[in-house]
Amino acid sequence: MILTTGEFVAHKKIVKTLGLVRGNTVRARHVGRDIGAFFRTIIGGEVSEYTKLIAESREQAIDRMIEEAKGMGANAIIQVRFSTSGIMSGSAELLAYGTAVFCEEE
Repeated sequence: MILTTGEFVAHKKIVKTLGLVRGNTVRARHVGRDIGAFFRTIIGGEVSEYTKLIAESREQAIDRMIEEAKGMGANAIIQVRFSTSGIMSGSAELLAYGTAVFCEEE
């Protein structure tokens, strides 16, 4: 599956636009990670516990978006974007979305 943030796929011709696809996940913070993150905010530096959590969430959302696109018969997703929103205290949604298309060689 080809993913791009652009409006087209290089060296490919979009022959069919299949529609909006999305994948999301809602993740909650973990108490164990919060303790480590708390100390990191005092001494400074990257909060690697949360960096890892967000990276895992992003990959899961992408995987779910790709599965939806495959179900529609797509071989590429263009205009890929990410969005996050708070759901409740300590949890957030990560949403990946784009336009599923079918491409052929030019």
